[in-house]
Amino acid sequence: MASIWDFSESAQLMYQLISIPFALIFYCLATNGYLSLIQRYIYLGVGGFSLAVISMGWYSAVLFVSVIMSTLLIYFVDSQKIHWRIFIVQMLWQSFWHMLLLFRLYWQEEPADPRLLLMLSSLMLLTQRVTSVSMDLEEGKVIHPRFRGRISTSHLLPYMCYTLSFVCLLGGPLCPYDQFLSFVQNIQQNPPPSPLHRVSLRLLWVVVLEVIKYVLIFFLKASSVNLNNFSGLLWMWSLSLVLKITYYSHWALSECLNNAIGLGFCGNRLTGLQCWNGLSDGELWITETSCRLSEFTRRWNGTTAEWLRRLIHQRCQTFPLGLTFGFSALWHGLHPGQVKGFFFWAVSVKADYQLHNLLSPRLTSPWIRKVFRCFSWIQTQMVMACVIITIELRHVTWSFYVNYVSISSLIYILTVCLSAALPSC
Repeated sequence: MASIWDFSESAQLMYQLISIPFALIFYCLATNGYLSLIQRYIYLGVGGFSLAVISMGWYSAVLFVSVIMSTLLIYFVDSQKIHWRIFIVQMLWQSFWHMLLLFRLYWQEEPADPRLLLMLSSLMLLTQRVTSVSMDLEEGKVIHPRFRGRISTSHLLPYMCYTLSFVCLLGGPLCPYDQFLSFVQNIQQNPPPSPLHRVSLRLLWVVVLEVIKYVLIFFLKASSVNLNNFSGLLWMWSLSLVLKITYYSHWALSECLNNAIGLGFCGNRLTGLQCWNGLSDGELWITETSCRLSEFTRRWNGTTAEWLRRLIHQRCQTFPLGLTFGFSALWHGLHPGQVKGFFFWAVSVKADYQLHNLLSPRLTSPWIRKVFRCFSWIQTQMVMACVIITIELRHVTWSFYVNYVSISSLIYILTVCLSAALPSC
């Protein structure tokens, strides 16, 4: 099964690479006035439609049905009541296909179709976009002109193109709907600077990440360790780094594709400030140097983390943290490994909050704070290694958990002892 998933990831990278020239063509045509506003929407929407059909085959119909259902709901339902209707319909539709995949994998023991995996990945991203728009409508952040109590049909085209745009079909980051509308409407009057330099740098970074990943894979395959012994902890951390690099590579390429049409620029052309980080799911160096698990969690897949916080965490009065991670497991497909991984992640984040709230007032000595940060970084890396491996590999023994929990507990104990010794310093 791992080879099928690897093939699906490679296909996703390939289709995104192929899409970059078309994104650059859109930028050139739009900024030079060769595309009207309607033509810009059609270019992005038809591009997404074509990419879906080519990459997913008949499974692309699942995405189109989802777009049509959400469009009809937006057209017929009042904006104050739209969010939960779209949320329920979309999650039921997505969960049905996730359950179908699990049925084929475990009940029928059939290999997963790579096109089905690509479709499910795109459907998850589509769920992000349609629920983000429904929350915007409910909160009044996006106000569409209405005709006799209903949204005018002329305003449905931007929505459909936003949900099917080829730059966000196969990968994130999640671009806010109002930012997308403003960009498409104003790209001719206020165009961002040429993205060629930015695109070249991001593509180079993707190449570097892929080279590092395959070098690590070579060394991991050349070594043999017992994964259930303490000696295998470093090996497991290296394996988790390989899996995490796969994410960073996908995020960088997806960000690159968005930058290629001009999305994500937040600099100032008048002052010469060039900043293309307006849309980013996470940078390797910034995320991996996080010294707190909660900080790492916020930075990891940043736009998705913000979407989950807005969708679940901020709306739940009871157990917001647990419900957020629980919904994340549901959104990812409720695979047994994912359920275990997200449960362990949620418990670890809660423990991280409690530990830092307990110890932070006592860390007044500079050297104690530095030692505490080192222990906290090691703890963060160990927990995330356990989470990533459990979610991605989907078959981890309980002895592996026991080893990790034992080492993690030892680090916590050492940290508490150091803080307890602080008054005598």
